[in-house]
Amino acid sequence: MAKKSRSKSRESAPAEGEVGPRQPCPCGSGKRYKACHGAAGGPAPVFVARPFEGMPSECDVIALRELVPAATAPLTLKEGDRKVRLCTLLPGAAPALVRDSGDIWLGLQVQHQYGDPARDLGAVLEAALTAEPGIVGLSAAPGEGPRLQDLISDTSLDITVHDGFGYWLDDVPERDAAMEAALEQANGAAMPTARLTSVEAAYWTNVGTKEHLRWVMPEPEDQLLDGLARLHAAGEDSIAEGSRLVGMFRAHGLLAPVWDLPVGTGAEVLEEPAARFAAALAEAMKGGALTAEERSARAGLANRQVTIR
Repeated sequence: MAKKSRSKSRESAPAEGEVGPRQPCPCGSGKRYKACHGAAGGPAPVFVARPFEGMPSECDVIALRELVPAATAPLTLKEGDRKVRLCTLLPGAAPALVRDSGDIWLGLQVQHQYGDPARDLGAVLEAALTAEPGIVGLSAAPGEGPRLQDLISDTSLDITVHDGFGYWLDDVPERDAAMEAALEQANGAAMPTARLTSVEAAYWTNVGTKEHLRWVMPEPEDQLLDGLARLHAAGEDSIAEGSRLVGMFRAHGLLAPVWDLPVGTGAEVLEEPAARFAAALAEAMKGGALTAEERSARAGLANRQVTIR
């Protein structure tokens, strides 16, 4: 009887693809699922593990949302000729700004978290299309509707990484002292960043005490970890002289390996080594079963993951 009672009192195991009540909530809050999106009366239990799948330049969009301080890309609507500009960050972390010209600036780095950032962006864009000039945002989960990738026709994004947030005032002909002061304060927090051109979604950044290469990769996690483990075990996971693969972020369903670089490395010298590494990684991911040394390397890499979304 005791065994039967204990069995009944246990929380049932989640079905495949579902989140168990005691598991970390996949929204990234750090809480258990039952205390967050799985709580009665809590946030709506909506979570999309890979929200930007199908988005042009998916890996870059994730990098712009999570890693890059200042960047922009024009978007082309499927319907209508309004000019839309995707931005990493807008003043006050606004979800969108409708400019006096009618142009729409859409922000990736925002305060709200409703489980599907691509749907949030779609809802904000739809609202901005009928809004007067000013800030446009969300005060509650948007519910069903098109996601950003459903509303645009781009097949790739033309991304510009900026030295700071001067793009906030691109269409302001006369700047007053308050604008300049706010811009200067924002620029002071922007770490120098550059996008590599030889590979997709790899960004060099200088944080002062060291430099990093952060590279969002599209491959399935298990396959990517196997490939990285093979290169690590073979001592072939360096990007540049003195660099070290130190771990990886997990964001919006994809992994972003991170390398520490010696101060003074810069972005330009990484172009050719990054292209070579991409080719070596592609070959490494084709291998079969891992050796004992490679399994050990894989476990070490898996332990150095940080989920940020």
